[in-house]
Amino acid sequence: MRCGRSRALPGLIGAWRDPAGGALLSSSARIRWMRRRSSGPTSCAACRARSTWSRSATRCATSTIRRRAIYVYNSNPVAVAPDSAKVKAGFAREDLFCVVHEIFQTDTADYADILLPATTQLEQRDIHHSYGHLCIQTNTPAIAPLGEAKPNTEAFRLLAARMGFDEPCFRDTDEDLVRQAFDLSHARMQGIDHDTLCRRAGQRLAVPATYAPFAQGGFPTPSGKCEFHSAKLEAAGLDPLPDFVPPRESVQSNPALAARFPLAFISPPARNFLNSSFANLPAFVAEEGKPWLDVHPHDAAPRGIATGGLVRIYNDRGSFTATARVSERVRPGVVVTPSIWWKKLAPDGGNANDVTSQALTDLGAGATFYDCLVEIAKA
Repeated sequence: MRCGRSRALPGLIGAWRDPAGGALLSSSARIRWMRRRSSGPTSCAACRARSTWSRSATRCATSTIRRRAIYVYNSNPVAVAPDSAKVKAGFAREDLFCVVHEIFQTDTADYADILLPATTQLEQRDIHHSYGHLCIQTNTPAIAPLGEAKPNTEAFRLLAARMGFDEPCFRDTDEDLVRQAFDLSHARMQGIDHDTLCRRAGQRLAVPATYAPFAQGGFPTPSGKCEFHSAKLEAAGLDPLPDFVPPRESVQSNPALAARFPLAFISPPARNFLNSSFANLPAFVAEEGKPWLDVHPHDAAPRGIATGGLVRIYNDRGSFTATARVSERVRPGVVVTPSIWWKKLAPDGGNANDVTSQALTDLGAGATFYDCLVEIAKA
C-alpha cells in the first residue's frame, strides 16, 4: 500500500525547507556508514543469501525446497512474524534443526534444538545510530560476558571457522568492526573520531544546530530535486506519480472478503512493550494487564460485545482472543489490539499475528501488518 499523495504535500508547499517540515525522514541516513564493512561477517560473499524475514519462517514449512536448519538471532519470529499458524508449523517440523541465540526463553526459543546464550548490551561492544536524533553512539561493555554468552559477531566468527570460510572479514574483531564502520571522510562526519566516541559515548554529526537537510535542495534523486514524477518508479513498472493504492484487504479492493471480515485490524505497539521486547518482564506484563481489543460502540453493540468481555478476533488465517474495551477512541470499522504479547503469556496462546498477512508491499517488499481484515465475536 502506498500513500504518496499525503507525503508529497511538504514538497508541494515547500515545508521541507524548514526543520521538521517534512513528512517522512529517518535521521539514520545522515550517518555515513562504510556499509560493506559495517555489516561484519554477513557482508561476505559467502553469506549474501537473503530472504524476506516475514516469510522466511513459513518457508521452513511450506517451501518446495525443504529447509533442513534455521538459525535465529535478534528476533522472536514465532511471536512477531505474520501469519503465525504457518510460522509455528515451520518451527514444529520434526526434521528441522533449530538453533536460537537468545537472552530469554522466548516463544521461538521453545522450539530450539540448541539454545545458545547471547550477551546483553552490558556485555558487548557495539555502535548505534538513531531514527530521530543526530548522534553516533558507542556501547562499551560494563562487564565481561556471563557464563558462555557470546555476541552475534563472535558466534558468526566461530561458525565460519568451523565451516571453512576464510574471507578476511571473519577475522575482524568487534573492535575492528567498530573502527571500520563509519566513513569519516564525509563532511557530516568531520570532527568525529573513534577515541572521542569511546570517551564521550557519543558525538553529534557536523550539522547545524537547526538542521533542515534539503533546505537548499540536494535531494537523493537523479535530478537533485524533490521529484513528483519518479523515473525510477516508472522504470520498475510502478506508477511514477504520487497516488493512493488501497489495501489489498478492504471494501474497495476486495468487497467479497470485506463482506465476511468487515473490520480493519491494526496492532500498534503496546505502551509497555517494544515489538516482543520487554513483553516477558513481570512488571511490564502486570502494567499492561492483558491482551485488549479496542472497538467502537457502533461495532460492539450489534455483536453484543461489552467492555470486559472476552472477544474472539478471527479471519481465514487464524484467530486469537482478547478482552474488549468499548470506546470512541477508535474509528467505526476499525479494531485495535496493542501488541505484541508473547504467545506463552497470552491467555489462549495466541496474539495479533495469528490474523496478519505475509503479503508484501509493492515498494520495498516490506511487511503489511496493517493490511488486515477481521471479524470479531463474543468468545
